[in-house]
Amino acid sequence: MPPLIELAPGLIHHPGYLDAEAQAALAADLAAVLRDAPPFTPTMPRTDKPFSVRMTNCGPLGWVSDRAGYRYQAAHPETGRPWPRMPAALLRAWDDLARCPAEPEACLVNLYGPGTRMGQHQDRDEAELAAPVLSLSLGATALFRYGGVNRTDPTRSVRLSSGDALVIGGPSRLIFHGVDRILPAAPDLLAPGAGPVLPDPVPEGGRLNLTLRRVSAFRRA
Repeated sequence: MPPLIELAPGLIHHPGYLDAEAQAALAADLAAVLRDAPPFTPTMPRTDKPFSVRMTNCGPLGWVSDRAGYRYQAAHPETGRPWPRMPAALLRAWDDLARCPAEPEACLVNLYGPGTRMGQHQDRDEAELAAPVLSLSLGATALFRYGGVNRTDPTRSVRLSSGDALVIGGPSRLIFHGVDRILPAAPDLLAPGAGPVLPDPVPEGGRLNLTLRRVSAFRRA
């Protein structure tokens, strides 16, 4: 496994966690997920303003956002069908990196196109905050920005490339974080084999970000 980088206590970057073969296999798995659970555009609570990022989910639960608020639910908000199963490769990554006694229950699949971003936010809709969030990146490089547990804390940025994993847990579980922008590929990165072929719903030059979460509280003695 490539060396890890501790960006902050509990915030662990694993550059190149997925090799080229693993990225291609996961992209193929996600093509099937996107066929079963088509991407939708979440909207902000109260204002109903659409996100710039489209998304879907896989696993027993999926995260949605609309005028009624943020929440997890067992069915796609547009088709009404249950979310597709989480690919085995994602469960293996969770077992490998999360150091969590329970399996993930939701995997958010965010589709970023050139020009899209994700504002600073906390992941706090889960009942079990002792479990980390595990992020996996496929496709274009993202400039990921992270701060502290207060919105006014200083921030730093790191590039997340295709195949990278990021664990957000421990003291960093509730940090504010987001994506400033998607970086265009340099000309030498356009050669065949530079990255996986992403499913059709992902815009050209875009990125898939997968975030695995444990939603329900652990059973404790």
